[in-house]
Amino acid sequence: MGRLTVLALRGVIVALLTGSVFVQAVMVPLLGRDLDEADTELAYPPAAFLVTVILGIVTAQVVLVCVWRLVTMVRRGTVFSHAAFRYVHIVIGAFVAAALLMFTLGVLLAPGEAVAPGVVLLIGGAVMAILGVALIVLVLRMLLAQAVARDVEATRMRAELAEVI
Repeated sequence: MGRLTVLALRGVIVALLTGSVFVQAVMVPLLGRDLDEADTELAYPPAAFLVTVILGIVTAQVVLVCVWRLVTMVRRGTVFSHAAFRYVHIVIGAFVAAALLMFTLGVLLAPGEAVAPGVVLLIGGAVMAILGVALIVLVLRMLLAQAVARDVEATRMRAELAEVI
């Protein structure tokens, strides 16, 4: 991975992390105020919505930090090691947690007339999309496992060849 690519990806990660902290610090309190003042008939208290949104943002932040660590490992040439699996597992878990949180949001919005049924259906589609991303990362994890096994085998064969020579 080239130096320019790493720098560009890190810039995107920093921008996304900064934006997510801004949303947590500024936008979520404003959302809470709007939910308190709104005349909508929500079946659940506004705090349930806010906690779900905040936890969803945290899952995104966790994914970004893990991607940062994986990019660092790529840059150092150590990504084909067992240490990379820890970050990949955390990313998979974060995507599954995000899907559960999105499903929770759908459940919170479903009862009553406050939100159109189509919105809840769209949230259900988003849940499926997030679970799809988790499955894609799981497949990529399997590819990483194969690459690590090949790297270990290549290292062993190089060592045997060096003994022969």
